[in-house]
Amino acid sequence: MVFRSFFRSILLSLLALLLAGAYPTAADSSHARIIRLSLVQGDVRFTRDTHGDSLTDQKAVWETAVLNLPIRQGYVVATDNGRAEVEFENGAMAFLNENTVLEFYDLSLDNGARTTRLVLRQGTASFYVNPASDDYFSVTGGDFTVEASGRTSFRMDNFDDGSNVNVLKGYVNVRQKDNTTPLEKGQSLTMRAGDASSVNIGRLPESDDFDHWVAGREDSVVTATTAAMQYTSSPYYSSGFGDLYTYGSWYPVAGYGNCWRPYGVGLGWSPFDYGNWYFDPFIGWSFIGYQPWGWLPYHFGGWIFEPGFGWVWAPTGFGVWNRRVPWRPVTAVWVHSGGTLGLVPAHPLDVRGRKPLNLGQGVMPVSGGGASVSVAGNSSTNWKVLKQPSREALVSSVAASSPPARLSRTVLAGNTASRVVTLKKDSSIAYDPHEHRFVNNNALPPETRTENRPADGHAENAGVSTATATRVPGAATVPERAGISTAMVPRPPRNMTPPSPPRASGFGGDRGGSSASSSRWSASGRSSAPSAPASHPAPAPSGHPH
Repeated sequence: MVFRSFFRSILLSLLALLLAGAYPTAADSSHARIIRLSLVQGDVRFTRDTHGDSLTDQKAVWETAVLNLPIRQGYVVATDNGRAEVEFENGAMAFLNENTVLEFYDLSLDNGARTTRLVLRQGTASFYVNPASDDYFSVTGGDFTVEASGRTSFRMDNFDDGSNVNVLKGYVNVRQKDNTTPLEKGQSLTMRAGDASSVNIGRLPESDDFDHWVAGREDSVVTATTAAMQYTSSPYYSSGFGDLYTYGSWYPVAGYGNCWRPYGVGLGWSPFDYGNWYFDPFIGWSFIGYQPWGWLPYHFGGWIFEPGFGWVWAPTGFGVWNRRVPWRPVTAVWVHSGGTLGLVPAHPLDVRGRKPLNLGQGVMPVSGGGASVSVAGNSSTNWKVLKQPSREALVSSVAASSPPARLSRTVLAGNTASRVVTLKKDSSIAYDPHEHRFVNNNALPPETRTENRPADGHAENAGVSTATATRVPGAATVPERAGISTAMVPRPPRNMTPPSPPRASGFGGDRGGSSASSSRWSASGRSSAPSAPASHPAPAPSGHPH
């Protein structure tokens, strides 16, 4: 038994070394990263590869967002009457409030450093940032960009007449054209749309319901992740470890270390029995686990069948050679026999292109939706390994959706805080494009009212919002639930293209320059669509949890 365990350990180490050469290394440039939609509450949707503002892109195809959706560069996540959370590879998180649109403009890997550039098109979002050396993280909203180079938490609001950022922990830099303003914990910056001279720095407003929700989510994820990491032999992190601690137990398995199994499953349980398939043209078919823990075991590591116990998941590779673990569309091997398509849970010692070692445990037939819970076939059947099913072989579980509503809102700045007001069609509050501010339209002479003036911005169509304004003590009095249609409230022109990361070691120079990665970037600074093949997705970067 001791010799068998030692032999397995040696094989695992050799396999990890071989796989390190089979996947892109840290020295490679501009690999697309895959991150996770880690929480969905209420109405959340997404689109991908839009042109410009996703709210005005008539060709944007919106779909219903589901838990554990893989997110790559070019995706846009939007909430209506709902909230969402996105978890990055190294423990960073983004939290979306109701009526918020967040674009994942740039998710790239350059010489081992993660570049993350997000665009907050509208609404409210909070961010917990945990960058490693040479990582770059920024959020653009309205007329400025917030950059975080250290561990920090901040909230950004981007509305029709302006934007603001609140620093809850750490510090950030606020870039506006050629100007940079440093902010630290406890400070808030507000700026009116199109008016660089209106920058106002004050103290934080009182926490609202969204702030409390974010703080609770941060605390629960950090606590669970710290507890789960004790069961691995590596300090390197991948999103989803916290869910394993919450929803399952760890067991020592000879030769493989600690392995994991979800709560409440019996001896007959098999992986892939509760989830479905999702197709992305750059990823291929990937499995979406419907359980809260259904991210890590289905994209990293491998599966082992222990006689008398059943299937367990092994976090293979997280502690070997201190290398990043590659993200996989599914931790299984596709096989086919005649017209039958099936999959076999991937074993940690599987060799790419060869018959899977778990084939002796049977094959899970796949047709249309998810995999069958029954196990059929055996190793003597003429099963052949298939690299990837065709586009038509499966049916995606992600349903079509309608575009999110264009919500009209205004940020009123006081001396110490800001107040958010939601506008609906029956309100007398209107945006004056000449004054660049919101005014009481009924108090103006008829010839000067907003609806009789030509708009200097573009109007967008939207429905009526039912959101309630957020109160901040000491701010000006504005009617609750006031509103106006977006056709009457044109947005002032605003350029929300994120700036290029500064020249620094690890970034390979400015975007669009002469670096090795410049061929993947357009002249505008926006990256082209990721071209990593489905079988070789970018490896998940390593970092310390929270």
